[in-house]
Amino acid sequence: MTRKKENLLELRKKMKKKRPKFRRVESWRYKRVKDSWRKARGIDSKTRKKTKAGVKSPNVGYRSPKEIRGLHPSGYEEVRVITKKDLKELNPKIHALKISSRLGSRKKIALIEYAQSRGFKILNIGTSQRELEELEAMLETSIPELEEELLDEEEFE
Repeated sequence: MTRKKENLLELRKKMKKKRPKFRRVESWRYKRVKDSWRKARGIDSKTRKKTKAGVKSPNVGYRSPKEIRGLHPSGYEEVRVITKKDLKELNPKIHALKISSRLGSRKKIALIEYAQSRGFKILNIGTSQRELEELEAMLETSIPELEEELLDEEEFE
């Protein structure tokens, strides 16, 4: 990742902290009015008139820099992957993977191993993969201990 790109990502992070939460006008007052942004259209609306008393409206000044727009905070371009074929046209220096949640654990593990061998960063590897590795390690260490315990119990009988 280039120095310029890193600086822009840092800038976007700072901008995001200052950016207000754009809430629909009076969504805090009525349950029936949802929180998602809608343009204010009332004839006396403070928000539509952009007075200080009104809610902040989304506009061009809040947008992130064009070069990094849509990128993951790590600086990679996110790509959703289901099969090994999806990885053929991707570049590990540019793309980061999100593995589909539709996959079962067996195919997911195979796909993760293949992607890591090709040098891809996987964004949603999550705790489940770590937990699987820990469980496998625990099972490997605990199986001999369990066998010894079973043998001991048979001797007492």
